[in-house]
Amino acid sequence: MSTGPAGHVTRSFVVPNSETADRTPLRRFLTTDDGVTIDAVYEPGVVVYDASTPLSGHLSDHRSDHLAFVVAHGFTGDVDRPHVRRVAEAFAQYGAVVTFSFRGHGASGGRSTVGDREVLDLAAAVRWARELGHTRVATVGFSMGGSVVLRHAALYGSSGRQERGGRTGAAPDVVVSVSAPARWYYRGTAPMRRLHWLVTRPEGRLVSRYGLRTRIHHQDWNPVPLSPVEAAARIAPTPLLIVHGDRDGYFPVDHPRMLADAAGDTGELWLEPGMGHAEHAADDELLRRIGGWAVAQAG
Repeated sequence: MSTGPAGHVTRSFVVPNSETADRTPLRRFLTTDDGVTIDAVYEPGVVVYDASTPLSGHLSDHRSDHLAFVVAHGFTGDVDRPHVRRVAEAFAQYGAVVTFSFRGHGASGGRSTVGDREVLDLAAAVRWARELGHTRVATVGFSMGGSVVLRHAALYGSSGRQERGGRTGAAPDVVVSVSAPARWYYRGTAPMRRLHWLVTRPEGRLVSRYGLRTRIHHQDWNPVPLSPVEAAARIAPTPLLIVHGDRDGYFPVDHPRMLADAAGDTGELWLEPGMGHAEHAADDELLRRIGGWAVAQAG
């Protein structure tokens, strides 16, 4: 695991040259407010060809005009997982994309707190998008990441809007939560009972570390963080989309309905027929609809 300083470029997916430099992905380690290094990737998305000067047209992404999607993956995911890359590729048709590995996942430092201090990881990624010039940011989270985007929007909304005149604000302009729980400690399905075994038992954490490449903190939450349903009630006036499958094997449909009820008029619920859980169940058509919704809401 790298322990390079924040902002240190570790590697990129393509070799930049004079024709592709504006579109070259950036890969860096960010540092959270509590000092954890987070592996993150920025992709500029679709680049606009500027032919305003016919004899010397040039590539320009006009970042300040483009929405940036910051994607928060589910538990045991990371920035290099194929399902995370597929989501990033889909959203790149609608704007720039920042993906990152939560603490305890992939090459990021620290240990997973399963949705608690992960809000600091997301805040670092949103700030990076703004530092790169984007004035509009949509956070899109899946499963655990879905709960994180809700809590992040509730905790950072007001202070972020105050900072937004600069380029360091951590608040989102649009929030999308996919396959998220409404409440903590839910054990009503077999997959959630298995997840609790992974998180709470020493042998489970060993399986997670060596079998799933996810390092989990051994300490219990203290205090218990704001629940997703409590967070959903505090997000307005930021636009919020809640997406959930009616065949989700982890969280039944009472979870998204609770979140939508808490969100009130600024929340929108898409209950998707036949959809299962999180990134693996989100097909390309759904991702396109989410991308289009986010662009329309961001203005």
